[in-house]
Amino acid sequence: MANSASGLHNFLFYALLVAAAFVPNCYGHERKVHVVYMGERSPGDISVHSTHHSMLKNVLGSLQDPEVIVNSVIAIADDKSLVNCSSTSAKDSLIYSYGRSFNGFAAKLTDEEVARFSEMEGVVSVIPNHILKLHTTRSWDFMGFSKGTIGAPQEGNVIIGLLDTGIWPESESFNDQGLSSPPSKWKGICQGVNFTCNNKIIGARYYNSEKYYDPTDFPSPRDSEGHGTHTSSTAAGREVPYASYFGLANGTARGGVPNARIAMYKVCWSFGCALADILAAFDDAIADGVDIISVSLGADEAFPYFEDPIAIGSFHAMKYGILTSNSAGNSGPEPYTVSNTAPWTLTVAASTIDRKFVAQVVLGNGQVYSGLSINSFNIIGTSFPLIWGGDAANYSAGADSEIARYCLTGAMNSYKVAGKIVLCETLYDGSGILMANGLGTIMADSSITDFAFNYPLPATLITTEDGVEILDYIRTTQNPIATILAGETWKDVMAPNVVSFSSRGPNPITPDILKPDLTAPGVDILAAWSPVAPPSIYYDDTRSVHYNIISGTSMSCPHASSAAAYVKAAHPNWSPAAIKSALMTTANATDPRKHKDLEFAYGAGHINPAQAIYPGLVYDAYVGDYINFLCEQGYNSTTLRMVTGDNSSDCQNTLPGRAWDLNYPSFSVAVEDGQQIQAVFTRTVTNVGSPNSTYTSTMYMPSSVSVVIEPSVLSFSSIGEQKSFKVKVYGPQIVQQPIMSGSITWDDGVHKVRSPLVIYSILPGFASSYFSTPQKNLQFNGPSMYTKNGIIGRN
Repeated sequence: MANSASGLHNFLFYALLVAAAFVPNCYGHERKVHVVYMGERSPGDISVHSTHHSMLKNVLGSLQDPEVIVNSVIAIADDKSLVNCSSTSAKDSLIYSYGRSFNGFAAKLTDEEVARFSEMEGVVSVIPNHILKLHTTRSWDFMGFSKGTIGAPQEGNVIIGLLDTGIWPESESFNDQGLSSPPSKWKGICQGVNFTCNNKIIGARYYNSEKYYDPTDFPSPRDSEGHGTHTSSTAAGREVPYASYFGLANGTARGGVPNARIAMYKVCWSFGCALADILAAFDDAIADGVDIISVSLGADEAFPYFEDPIAIGSFHAMKYGILTSNSAGNSGPEPYTVSNTAPWTLTVAASTIDRKFVAQVVLGNGQVYSGLSINSFNIIGTSFPLIWGGDAANYSAGADSEIARYCLTGAMNSYKVAGKIVLCETLYDGSGILMANGLGTIMADSSITDFAFNYPLPATLITTEDGVEILDYIRTTQNPIATILAGETWKDVMAPNVVSFSSRGPNPITPDILKPDLTAPGVDILAAWSPVAPPSIYYDDTRSVHYNIISGTSMSCPHASSAAAYVKAAHPNWSPAAIKSALMTTANATDPRKHKDLEFAYGAGHINPAQAIYPGLVYDAYVGDYINFLCEQGYNSTTLRMVTGDNSSDCQNTLPGRAWDLNYPSFSVAVEDGQQIQAVFTRTVTNVGSPNSTYTSTMYMPSSVSVVIEPSVLSFSSIGEQKSFKVKVYGPQIVQQPIMSGSITWDDGVHKVRSPLVIYSILPGFASSYFSTPQKNLQFNGPSMYTKNGIIGRN
């Protein structure tokens, strides 16, 4: 036997040496991180780590496997190019074992190993480790929420977990003066060196499955990007007077619930946010005992629910009574761009507040032009030579006038630009002029009109039309001069408006669920910042600030997370769905005349935290409701039993169909082109207002559509009592019909419980296209989504 084994190895070794000469690479054998998602965690004391290790060992095989020997010898033949083809042990392959709150693991796998895991019993999906993007003083006052009324002790019982870039613990926004010890339910830790928690930041963890660290990254929960510090302080920062960005937006910075606790889960780095890390953070956050999870990140597109790490993590969070608030995305204003579409999450759009930042340009002829800019520089009103970028091309670097007109980095002639203000014909980060020793830049670009950026030099963004006039001044004046005035804060009387970059509906995954759910302030928000992070959109800006002004649905999400925490503090026993319903049905109706895409932009309306703790009625939902919803979406019993860990989850009696029976606080009718408007919704409301109350329904809808509510009056005799009703919607055939906007309101004379009702047309077959999607072994084959910094304006 020994001789036989030796002969086999000798034969293989010889054969492989010969084969190696003809194998230039090992395409398909490269190991990349994947997540093997297995649903609900195992009951009892079963060691998930051991189970996951055994599964990996079984698939990866032993070193005696001839196929593994092949890979090993090929790798030895060219260890530089084939290093990932060598045999890998299960221990080396395993990155994370998820088992505190749900079941699964992350591991480095080849394509062949992915295929084997995909066919395994008990595996819901195998998902590549794609990289997701990172999607205040005045904002809370603007919403009429100057201070909560429930009291500090109640706020202090609520823990907000944030999945983000980390946090700067020394920021004054996170001081713990006057705060008691963390709630007894807290089970988290403070991880990493050179990082200290307190009674405000009660927990901090970090995750990096890619094992890649940029020189700017801290291998700890400490924030080098600024984003996580900003979102954390927006949600729950303490009151800090005299906060500003170089004097702009001066005032008292604070979060919505300044006495709530913060737990940071650092999943985002300079390269983005890895899927495996997001799931690991959800696994920990749920088990640690957070009450609200805030996720200001997402993919460039919506994924099927069990390929989406946020949908997966938030589903398990919902099972444990935790609401996940997430950003809608920054890919607007195009339709079908909303991400984070799972109905068990709160999806938040971004809107303006009643201030905007302006920097004016004054020409030598006295003409004044107003532009959008968070201009932190003051050049004391002195005028300087003004040139057009196209007249300062760096021909030595291969640029010409057509390139230099945009003032791109490296395209500018430093001899002509030095000490001058330059007119540029596009929005840019200012580095082109800065690197050429220019004094400032006037950017003519009408693509952005509703939010401002901050720059590393005096700068402002004017309209294209104003740029034409300034260029004419340059062309017709012997010695053109100009100055850029210091930034100002102007009143925006049109606010709130959903900002242009905020991602829009319709929902690309489930048309019958309206997304986004609501909108919150996300434009020009002042909040705490990491002092080592660049303070402007120029990534190499070396200035340091403690507070910064930025925009994005990343900024609106923590506003909604904070409002959810406020409701949770007032009503500790409410379910995630009840909290979400309270926020949606009390939202302020948004002026439809400002938005052609109506509810696809703002959902139920603009968030109103002060009113949300008094909703009157709530649309409640639990795991069983979402399971029924998933059955209707075509998911099978086997998959859902793995996801829930409950063998009673059964789709056999549920046919794939529309999602109109999910107890959702909004109503969406997606009609295929050429079909009649016809939908019947079933809803149940729970009385959380007055014990004895009677609610009467009212509705608004265009006259061509008939809406019948049965019954039209609901009477309650106790708190917690439930009543059901139907909404029947009928209308004519429609073809390529834009969104029609309406609403249903229940009113008892004290509470107005308002839900949007929208009707729109879709392509034939779209409403049922997701029914045919295989619900096992889903694979993502799209492009990687890397970004230097996903903050809006830094992409």
